[in-house]
Amino acid sequence: MIALAAIALGMVALYAYGRYRVSRAERRYPPTGEFVVAEGLRLHYRSRGEGRPIVYLHGGVLTGDDFKEAIELAAAEGYRGIAFDRPGYGYSERPRNGKVTPNAQARLLRKALIELGVDKPILVCHSWSGVLALAYALEYPDELSGIVGLGGGFYPEGYPAEKGDPVSSLITTPVIGALALHTLLPVLGPPLADSILKQTFKPESVPESYRLATRALWLRPSAFKANREDVLAFVPAAREMADRYREIRTPLVLAVGEDDPFETREHSFRLHREVPGSDLLVLPGVGHMIPQLHPEAVMLAIKRLDGQAANASRELPPAVIRSIGASEPSR
Repeated sequence: MIALAAIALGMVALYAYGRYRVSRAERRYPPTGEFVVAEGLRLHYRSRGEGRPIVYLHGGVLTGDDFKEAIELAAAEGYRGIAFDRPGYGYSERPRNGKVTPNAQARLLRKALIELGVDKPILVCHSWSGVLALAYALEYPDELSGIVGLGGGFYPEGYPAEKGDPVSSLITTPVIGALALHTLLPVLGPPLADSILKQTFKPESVPESYRLATRALWLRPSAFKANREDVLAFVPAAREMADRYREIRTPLVLAVGEDDPFETREHSFRLHREVPGSDLLVLPGVGHMIPQLHPEAVMLAIKRLDGQAANASRELPPAVIRSIGASEPSR
């Protein structure tokens, strides 16, 4: 009985510590944008500038703030940059019932853009959101001006959770998952986050400000669970859509770091071969985290897509881009 009481007391203490960490994180990193309602959910976004709309979709770790510098560059170039926190991340709400698949997120995004009066945007997607952007292009082919993929994930083969993910499976298990989220995550989460970030950013360095923000916002139970649900949703969604990628006629520019540590690096090369007329930019010395570390490359890819810089590669030192090429039209 004494042992059980001690365990129960320990669990209560860990739960209380977790609640304290969430409260402290949200005080330190409050919402900095605005909200739009889609299907009864409040979605948080940041908007800068006026002009042709560019919508930025972050990957699987943090928030729309991943594109903070990129949207400022876009605004300076005469665009309107809009960066969303995807459902469940940052300060965007996530549906409580049902699986929030890439297709479901595409539907939510479309309704949010309609509510905001945004017409035919360019979608800029990073990492996990590659499959979300392609879901949007397949479902609503006439409603986009183009897609820019940044180290995007598009296929089940080579995805880190291709053969399952034990952490994600644990976290999404009823009761046990909730217990782990509210008691173990506050203690085990920080070193886990540091390790994941180190692997994700290599061979480049993790900015200290990004590391601290990740510890604060990504390790909230709701955000971490959303991330693990997305990890498990990626492979079945990509497997279902991959055979249709050749149907895509939305203008497409793919940028990938030559030193990207993930096997998904090959996804950009494969998609470039499969989508007629797509462009591929290979960035020497660049890893996976292009939006966070190389916002100027994001802008270059957008301008390449937008046709505003036929000689865009001349605007940056030769080392920045190794190759740019258009895929051959299908016969």
